[in-house]
Amino acid sequence: MVPLALGLTLLAAQSRPSLRANGTRVAVPPEAVHVLDGDTAVIRWMPADTETVRVLGIDTAELFGTKGRHPMDHMQQMTAAGAEARGFGRGAFAAARKIELLRSARLDRYRRTLGYFFLDDRNYSVLVIEARLSEETISHYGDNGLPHEAAEVLEAAQRARAGHEAAAGAR
Repeated sequence: MVPLALGLTLLAAQSRPSLRANGTRVAVPPEAVHVLDGDTAVIRWMPADTETVRVLGIDTAELFGTKGRHPMDHMQQMTAAGAEARGFGRGAFAAARKIELLRSARLDRYRRTLGYFFLDDRNYSVLVIEARLSEETISHYGDNGLPHEAAEVLEAAQRARAGHEAAAGAR
């Protein structure tokens, strides 16, 4: 019985194929998006149909505490960097006249959609990198089947690093 349980646990930890349309941009009604933090949003397509999206290419600061802590631990204080990333995200989505989602073909281990948002045709992950609210995650996780968008994020990260190094050298 233990080998079966271990096998099921390992299977559950792997990414799953997405059942929603992927590989092409889909229009998202702006009023349907709720930004949870700098790299996660929920889309309410209909009252009984919500989709949690983990934004690809970035990993912003945690809103409460650090990774691995239980989110319902009320002793945790909101982090300043997490609040800044969430505020940036909420402002960027609120200002956008057009929002689109480009889904990867796979879900993450928490069954969240993996994808890129485009706000008025600009890659949201690139905007976050340019604002210096995140490092890129492409180097660690790969392009998730979306090489063009991943390349945009890598280029933005390279520009951000070059700008940071130039500013440090000017001091």
